[in-house]
Order: sequence, then C-alpha cells, then structure tokens
Amino acid sequence: MNIVLPQWLRDEPLLPLVDDAAAMKWTNDLVHKNIEHGTGGPFASCIVDQSDGSILGVGVNLVTSLNCSILHAEIVAITNASDNLGTWLLGGTRSLTLYASAEPCAMCMGAIPWTGIRRVVIGARDEDIRAVGFDEGVKATSWLEGYAERGIDVVQDVCRADAIAALQAYIDRGGEVYNGHRHHDNKS
Repeated sequence: MNIVLPQWLRDEPLLPLVDDAAAMKWTNDLVHKNIEHGTGGPFASCIVDQSDGSILGVGVNLVTSLNCSILHAEIVAITNASDNLGTWLLGGTRSLTLYASAEPCAMCMGAIPWTGIRRVVIGARDEDIRAVGFDEGVKATSWLEGYAERGIDVVQDVCRADAIAALQAYIDRGGEVYNGHRHHDNKS
C-alpha cells in the first residue's frame, strides 16, 4: 500500500536521529511544516532504527488533505516503513522506535502492537490533544500496562511543551478540528 506523501515531506532530508530528543524535535518540526503547507492536521510520526538512527518510515496526518479518516501520522509512518522495508513485521529483527508528536489515538494505539515495534516515544499527552478539541476515541486507561505486557516500552513527555505548542499553532491558524463525534453532533 503506497500512500503518497506530500512533496515537501518527500523532499525532507532523512538524516540520522541520534537520540530521543533529536528525533522528537524533528518530528515536531514536521508538525509545523504540515501546518504551514496545509497538508493535514497537527500530528507527525517517524520510525527509527535504534542501531544507527536511520529513519525507516515517516508520516504526517493526512486526514483532511486526502479525505481519509484513517490517515493518522502513525498509520502513515507504519505504512511508509512497511513499504520501505517490504514487510508488515517492522520490529521482527530490528530494534525500532516509533516517535509520535502526540499520544496515539485509539485507532493508532491498536495498530502499533501488530507492527512488532517494541518502543514508542511520545510528546503531547492525551489530555493535551483533547484540550484543543480532538476526540482521541475510547482508550483503555491501562494502555501503558497493556503495552508493557506486550513488551512495548513507552517513553512519555519528550519535548512535550514543543508538541503542545504545535497543537496550539494549528488551532491558532484556524486548522480544522476533525472528529466523527463532533461532526455527528453538529448535524443533529
């Protein structure tokens, strides 16, 4: 499955990311670029090989630009990495980290374990995302424990303030806060 990334993202240099802070800073920069280019919502993700810092997959939220509700940043990054590696089992023989500018929503949270990725690093938390109006879906309050039981390590709050600022920048620019619940309620 090949999701066509925005041209600006295809042109983005994929330099090695040496640590969590560098990877999250780059991911948050992608959020700002996605907003500036008007190519989607305020979320970005990348998948990095921890052995050498190489970026194996990248994604930004493309829900509004491609009119597809499942094109969240994590799903796009997973799909991009799967295309690049030619496999659905991303973490099979590699030590990979998925970086997400914000805590995964219910859909993305469910998809990540199927990839074999064993480490997830997030910036903004669920409450930060909901505070600007996004509906993150019904998520188990024990999701961290569930991930741990599956051997997935989660690191929270890396560059959190920057991730929150990116969410707010999207709102300040008049970005569409899309979610099925809100749109359904507005039609009644």
